[in-house]
Amino acid sequence: MMSHMHLGIVTPVVNLNPRFDPPAWEREGGIAEIAEVACAADELGYKWMGCPEHVAVPASASDARGGRYWDPVATLSFVAARTTSIALMPHVVVLGYHHPLEIVQRYGSLDSASAGRLILGVGVGSLQPEFELLGATFEGRGEVADDALRAIRASFAKRMPEYHGPHFSFSDFVVDPSGVQSHVPIWVGGRSMRSFRRAVELGDGWVPFGLGFKRLRAVLEDERAVDLLAKRRDNRENFEIVLAPEPPLDPVGDPEGAAEQVADYGSLGATGLALRFVHNSREHYLEQLEAMVRVMR
Repeated sequence: MMSHMHLGIVTPVVNLNPRFDPPAWEREGGIAEIAEVACAADELGYKWMGCPEHVAVPASASDARGGRYWDPVATLSFVAARTTSIALMPHVVVLGYHHPLEIVQRYGSLDSASAGRLILGVGVGSLQPEFELLGATFEGRGEVADDALRAIRASFAKRMPEYHGPHFSFSDFVVDPSGVQSHVPIWVGGRSMRSFRRAVELGDGWVPFGLGFKRLRAVLEDERAVDLLAKRRDNRENFEIVLAPEPPLDPVGDPEGAAEQVADYGSLGATGLALRFVHNSREHYLEQLEAMVRVMR
């Protein structure tokens, strides 16, 4: 009944978010567990799997954000070799930490290696100490990110890209590989109306995080958001709104409740869901993956 809505997973093990009390198998898990979950999701028809990016989380922030972050290029490349159809999404690349051509080369390599399965998730970033550690500029990062997005769009899947903008300008450089998708899907993360506008104007989807249902509704029902989406639709352009239901779903133990949550987020205009599940073991997580597919029928 809800099969029109795409499903993706907030991949376990790669990041231990303290808000969701990761069980022992996640805390102790490694690449074998990541690959097993990815292969199961692939076989069940999940559209994408995500892997977040942080280089070094300030100790003062680790209690809220967690300290573990598997590198998305390395992790998703490993998964690419073991799967066939599931899309691979860094959720999200912090734009200010990289030159646009670095992103094109690294994620273009992943796109090429996976035969065009990349969804490029990007964000502006909010951890000022990490910016400072990496020598990246925190102030004005939104404008820099906008220019980076335009530069990435102009360069992806182009061997000799050229771009001239207020913060980035380049030509006469070879980037090979640079990806195989001439219009790679770019999904923009964030928590604000500004991030939504950035997503609509410069991307192909919005993937907010850390927002409760009421806050999501406030953003998506705001007149500015409605107008922005209307313009996209007037131009016959697809746009993904990918929301992360909270609390985590329990399709094994409470399929009716899971269906109600899906319907609630669908009422906000969600075209896809980035899913977490209630789980206490690896086996339980795999059962939840399968049960969720039944809920969506």
